[in-house]
Amino acid sequence: MLLSPAAVQAQQAAPTVSVAVEPSAPQPQYLKPDDPWIYRGTDIPVDKEWLFGEMPNGVRYAVRRNGVPPDQVSIRIRIDAGSLNETDDERGYAHLLEHLTFRQSKYMAEGQAIPIWQRLGATFGSDTNAETTPTQTVFKLDLPNARPAALDESMKLLSGMIREPTLSASNLAADLPIVLAEKRENSGAGTRIAEATRSTFFHGQRLADRAPIGTIKTLKTATPESVRAFHQKWYRPENTVIVAVGDVDPQQLAALTEEYFADWKVAGKAPAAPDFGKPEAPDDAKGPNPVGRTRVIVEPGQPRGISYAILRPWEQVTDNLEYNRGLLIDGIAQAIINRRLEARARSGGSYLMASAQQRDVSRSVDGTFVSITPLGDDWQAALHDVRAVIADAITTPPTQEEIDRELAAYNVAFANQVEQRALLAGGQLGDDLVQAVDIRESIAAPETILNVFKNMRDRFTPEAVLEHTQRLFQGTVVRGALVTPVAGEASEADLRKALNHKVEADGNSRISAESISFADLPPIGEPADPVERAPLGVLGSEKITYANGVKALIWRTNNEPGRVTVRVRFGHGLQGFSPEDAAYIELGQMALVGSGLGPLGQEELDRISTGRMLGFDFSIEDGHFTFEARTRSADVADQLYLFAAKLAMPRWDANPVERAKAASTLSYDSYNATASGILSRDLNWLLHNRDPRYATPTPAQIQATTAEGFREVWEPLLKQGPVEVMVFGDIDPDQTVAALSRTFGALPPPTALPGDTVTELDGFPAANDDPLILYHQGDKDQAAVAIAWPTGGGSDRLPESRKLEILADVFSNRLLNAVREKEGASYAPQVGSNWPLDMNSGGHLLALAQLSPANVPAFIQEADKIAADLATNGPTADELALVTGPMRQLINRIQTGHTFWMNELAGATIDPQRVRHLPSLLNDYTNVTPEEIRSLAAKYLVKDKAWHLAILPKDTAAANR
Repeated sequence: MLLSPAAVQAQQAAPTVSVAVEPSAPQPQYLKPDDPWIYRGTDIPVDKEWLFGEMPNGVRYAVRRNGVPPDQVSIRIRIDAGSLNETDDERGYAHLLEHLTFRQSKYMAEGQAIPIWQRLGATFGSDTNAETTPTQTVFKLDLPNARPAALDESMKLLSGMIREPTLSASNLAADLPIVLAEKRENSGAGTRIAEATRSTFFHGQRLADRAPIGTIKTLKTATPESVRAFHQKWYRPENTVIVAVGDVDPQQLAALTEEYFADWKVAGKAPAAPDFGKPEAPDDAKGPNPVGRTRVIVEPGQPRGISYAILRPWEQVTDNLEYNRGLLIDGIAQAIINRRLEARARSGGSYLMASAQQRDVSRSVDGTFVSITPLGDDWQAALHDVRAVIADAITTPPTQEEIDRELAAYNVAFANQVEQRALLAGGQLGDDLVQAVDIRESIAAPETILNVFKNMRDRFTPEAVLEHTQRLFQGTVVRGALVTPVAGEASEADLRKALNHKVEADGNSRISAESISFADLPPIGEPADPVERAPLGVLGSEKITYANGVKALIWRTNNEPGRVTVRVRFGHGLQGFSPEDAAYIELGQMALVGSGLGPLGQEELDRISTGRMLGFDFSIEDGHFTFEARTRSADVADQLYLFAAKLAMPRWDANPVERAKAASTLSYDSYNATASGILSRDLNWLLHNRDPRYATPTPAQIQATTAEGFREVWEPLLKQGPVEVMVFGDIDPDQTVAALSRTFGALPPPTALPGDTVTELDGFPAANDDPLILYHQGDKDQAAVAIAWPTGGGSDRLPESRKLEILADVFSNRLLNAVREKEGASYAPQVGSNWPLDMNSGGHLLALAQLSPANVPAFIQEADKIAADLATNGPTADELALVTGPMRQLINRIQTGHTFWMNELAGATIDPQRVRHLPSLLNDYTNVTPEEIRSLAAKYLVKDKAWHLAILPKDTAAANR
């Protein structure tokens, strides 16, 4: 039934009015409104918005009208075959075939997939994509501007891809290097740890050694004949489900699906799916939960980590209402345990973080997985303490107060899911149905999930939760893995002994579930009415000004019921720090919110959020700090209070700072393990000419910080202006202004940052013909390269910054074609533009890629060549159209949501340029000429201003000495 409270929180899209398109194809013949195939054998009420069909050849389909975003149709084609369907000699074939399917097919010429979809308005890689998992291969298309002709052409192209891909030797030769590049770029310590853990947990099952990417040996020995045999074996009508959701009459979607797939026939009988196996107890097993295989994985530089799993055989369930009632009780049981584990970690325990989660994995196991990050090198103590918390949960019932706290969170999530139903994007609906098919379950309307939950509230008793907790931690076998950076630190026998060791239940992690009321919290200050409330002149939004200098921007929307976003921009961001205090920047990102406010510490912040939808995201930008939350209409006032209280009455608990220090120190050495890790750690610092404020602090720098120093640095920053509050969404404007007056209007006047302490962040490294070389300690076949050109910044040149994004996209397309499609040297080369609006300089164009060390010189040469050609000749009109067409469709889609406009108007109460340049936005992105792009390229892609970086394996350093 796909119970997923978390998914509700992540919904992004906004609704619009659907406009029916008259079907041009014949009426569908195989719709079965009285026999929807996904609901067979279940008592779950049918979601009537879906229409289901089944063709005589075995193809099943589901269609649905949805206007989010407008004019778009999302198509998903699922093949019931993934890496678990491969033989030993075919490992990687399912994923390789996914690539080849896009290369060439019956209706698509070789190498034309990217430009074809771009001409139809779809962005390759986001709107057009595919994924291969152990159990399925799914092809995805989100087609904007889905007019009848484009929709018909798209379904035709997809049918040719699925039914008749051109599996030629030349296509295999073109795609194989791309797949190998993908494998190379995703390898490294993290992949080795995942593979070793998978082989341990799923020993004796196909899942143990069948990652979708395959092996180098099987990929390199693939032939057109062997890949074709895999296609003929598994790409069959009876293995295919097609989902189409969008702003079109669903009858038309059904008719198109039938037109291009009803006559599909494949000779021979469909093979039976292989047996995925099941977890087995060890031969000498005695008693419950016998410990089986364990593994110690040594990876220098990686933080310690422990994972263990209580494994049970996966069984095909009857996905009915009673089964889902059981899942809900399971969910409450896990939520209580995880809250206790988090409380223990916050109080200064032996581990940084820990969690327990039940998962059905690839129709192979039903497992409860426990993961632990120890704080230091005493992994035994961390494992013991986590197991002690779990032991308490499986021996003593939780309190009813604990249960009610988690029920309140579920109720908010499920009710919000109902409220937001009209906002669900068609692509998400399609993905949800595909997921249900993959796990062999049904789907349910949000109202059904909420009703099931509400009608079983009396079943959430301490005794019931205890029973379900005990079941979650009972299994056929327990298996475990320890990751350590130190060889010889532990043996498999040591880990097995630790998992077998009997622990005493620790009830000290049980936390109070007593509710806290906002009414009991101290006021921010004396409420103050606005001194000005006037239209901004854009979108019907209002600008609010208070005597203390705080400014607000509010906008009421009526197309996103219940959804509200609150954003607070304040201070000067990175510019407000002295270079000497740079280490506190990362700690603030991690610990500022957790350090509390007023009478509320981290635990109390959690408790006061019970039954509400409140958030507290915090980010640090070049020129400002941001608090942000997605909330609902009923909680706007409380959300504003939390943000204002953090500025007015910050609390300085030490534990979150110490925990942040530990987390930062643990992860630092892992950056050296891959080229991408060093990019993540150092690139931004290097691009800003080694400004310490952009650096990732070293363990020594972090250890030199203190909780007292944290407060000393951050306390004045929270008092600094300017302060801008934005409240966009389904709000009552008068009530919102009243809430602002009680909170931000009541703040003391923000202080100004002294002019002599504002430090510019506009440094850029000196140009170099020979790349700066850094070395990583990982695999010898991994490297990375980056080339950057300085540009500018500031809101006064907003139109130019938008057109630079178009230049970057044109550059990226050329680089993708040259480096990936033609050479197979890199899986995902890319070019992007960064243009800071809060500063008058500091922007750059950046080209980067991961590749093999041997391909670094060629990449630099190709990128320099493209840059020079764009500066001299500019793009062709067709090249430009391939970028501006999808950009137009993207803007048309995302502007239906209020967050798009919030992003565009951020800072508008302080900087009028944001408003002045808003009307030209669509024109700047889509009505640009080849000559304008050439002129920008000539201005910025200047060879003698380019900065080059290469990250090579450490052995290269030895070879160069």
